[in-house]
Amino acid sequence: MQKQSNVTSATSSGWIPLSRSLLLMISRKQLFGWSLALFLITGLLTWLGYLLTVDFMDSLTGSFMATAPATDTIWGWIKHKGWLIGSWLFLIVSRIVAFYFAFLFAYSLTTPGYAFLSAAAEKLYAGDNFDADAGFSVAGVVRDILEGIKIALFGIVVTIAALLVNFIPGAGQVAVVLLYTYYSTLMFIDYPASRRRWSLGRKVAWLRTHNGKALRIGLLPAVISMIPVVNIFAIALLFPLLTIHATLNFSAIELTQKVPTVSSGGRLYGKRD
Repeated sequence: MQKQSNVTSATSSGWIPLSRSLLLMISRKQLFGWSLALFLITGLLTWLGYLLTVDFMDSLTGSFMATAPATDTIWGWIKHKGWLIGSWLFLIVSRIVAFYFAFLFAYSLTTPGYAFLSAAAEKLYAGDNFDADAGFSVAGVVRDILEGIKIALFGIVVTIAALLVNFIPGAGQVAVVLLYTYYSTLMFIDYPASRRRWSLGRKVAWLRTHNGKALRIGLLPAVISMIPVVNIFAIALLFPLLTIHATLNFSAIELTQKVPTVSSGGRLYGKRD
């Protein structure tokens, strides 16, 4: 009989709440210490990347933003109002875009660390059902970074698409939230999926197959990421927890498909959806 991990288990709905993921993180010294280190590194890299990206954007548009049109004529007054509105819109959009570029930069560089955190959490959850597909190696670290870069580049495409559909009133804003939600889920399940050597196409197919749970995994980080400035610190703080949370639910789904029922002490571990 296969052994069930006594750390946590899925509910009858097959979903592991965020509270249980948090309990796992703070109750295990290894997970908590690694999460704290990743929070500090991710926050620092994101902040530095954000400052550099904002400086670069401002250098490209500095002359336009610094000089306001004259208001001595009616046409000049209209141009001034247009310039004022455009300046505020540029300020808001540029800061949001700068955050995503900065975070994707930090995400790519810290991928090996989060991959390790994800594997450690999954091993605690899965117990004897944990499949160590890939041990630590230099080649594995390089592969993790390349996978992170691939997801980051895909994120740039998603960001451009979000900017375009955002011009559609009502439906466009809903589409933006959905785009960022599913992309956030893709970022988090990339760690356990890459350990299984999944391709990007297979990861996207997993989102379609499990779209309901994928929506639940990615909604919180997607909403937080849309809050300017605050998102830098909030995402960096929550990213380790969200990585563990997504990994546990990803593992629960994959294990229930591989093992219809695994019980220990009379408790049901897996249940086919």
